[in-house]
Amino acid sequence: MQQTKTKVLIIGAGTGGYVAAIRCGQLGLETTLVDASDGLGGTCLNVGCIPSKAIIHAASKFETVAKAAAGGTLGITASKPAIDLAQTTAWKDGIVRKLNAGVAGLLKRARVKVINGWATFSDAKTCTVKTAEGDIVITAEHVILATGSEPVELPFLPFGGDVISSTEALSLSAVPNKLVVVGGGYIGLELGIAFRKLGAEVAIVEMADRLLPLYDKALTDPVAKWLETHGVELHLGAKAGSFEKGQLNITTRDGAALKLKADKVLVTVGRRPRTQGWGLENMGVAMAGPFVKIDDRCATSMKNVWAVGDLTGEPMLAHKGSAQGEIVAEIIAGHDKRFDPVTIAAVCFTEPEIVSAGLGPLDVEGRDDVITAVFPLMALGRALAIEAGDDGGFVRVLASKSDHRLLGLQAVGQHVSELSNSFAQMLEMGAVLEDVAGTIHVHPTMGEAFHEASLRALGHAIHI
Repeated sequence: MQQTKTKVLIIGAGTGGYVAAIRCGQLGLETTLVDASDGLGGTCLNVGCIPSKAIIHAASKFETVAKAAAGGTLGITASKPAIDLAQTTAWKDGIVRKLNAGVAGLLKRARVKVINGWATFSDAKTCTVKTAEGDIVITAEHVILATGSEPVELPFLPFGGDVISSTEALSLSAVPNKLVVVGGGYIGLELGIAFRKLGAEVAIVEMADRLLPLYDKALTDPVAKWLETHGVELHLGAKAGSFEKGQLNITTRDGAALKLKADKVLVTVGRRPRTQGWGLENMGVAMAGPFVKIDDRCATSMKNVWAVGDLTGEPMLAHKGSAQGEIVAEIIAGHDKRFDPVTIAAVCFTEPEIVSAGLGPLDVEGRDDVITAVFPLMALGRALAIEAGDDGGFVRVLASKSDHRLLGLQAVGQHVSELSNSFAQMLEMGAVLEDVAGTIHVHPTMGEAFHEASLRALGHAIHI
């Protein structure tokens, strides 16, 4: 059995782990990264953010051609399209492989030692890694836990066969004729909408009374309208049951029993931190419910043991994990850092897209010290020119009445995900409405809606 020591040991090569490893390497810290998956980059790169957006992009392309074949769009006509999902999946896999190789190259340049294997901790600073070449015992001065998360499995709908998680949904070789999605959160809606564009009949079963319950109704109404217009069957306030003989049993809001035919049942009821099977219980770290408890330095209760990403709690977003990983590396190198963001923007890549940063209407309900202003995308030239202005989309600004400080920013509409970084930047910098109003926004772009919403909050919008 091989034994080795390292300054920094990182478990998990997702967006939190590999970023931490690269930054550690840049700072001259001897670093070992252990990961058990087939490809570097974790859930996001391999079976999450990147492949799902590739499939969503392909679905949108297919929908455009289908519209052209069904009578024409923008003066463009085409023959009826067909899709070979196996080829689409292969194209998606090629993107993933390219990014895997890119991460591997970055880690090599940073002189990070990468070990492919499963790590199990016997105490806070010692783990045994099972590899194809044999076991390796690693002792570290610092440990960064970045094990990520995994799909939640329902006991009455275990994964397997035609009951699939988002991971399997991204690797299907053919479009299912009938797809039932259990869970009306962002993952289920993103994939359900994509498969509807690809021609599948889609039904969505959601326990809550409306879709995307974490967002306010004004943001989700355009998505609900798209689903209705495109024939997606919605069962809100409903509970899913067992799947038998090609039919999913559900109980409706009124208590009636229904059977929904399905070739595939996609279960997307959330994700949970990956805390089992690698010896977390032997490390002596405090927990915060299902998550590892950390402070504003991402430090756990055990000295020199750190945790980043989904393992540490909501929001379970890749960009949060990356930011935490970078900060932990710098702290280990002796820098004075804290993880204290003003906001972490979130995006739903639905149809249309939703972006939210900072406070929303539900957070300031009942307060009379907040200005709220909305600018509809139907009044924006760029939106109309790319068919993004007729779906009820808008940009919304929330600001303090007393000093005009921005408190929250939201948008719904096609391509509004591209506004997310501008939203986060303005909130992080403590901008006021006058800062946005005084910034010359490029014409014609979607970002002009942010400018106009801010002008409207100040009482002098130009284009509405």
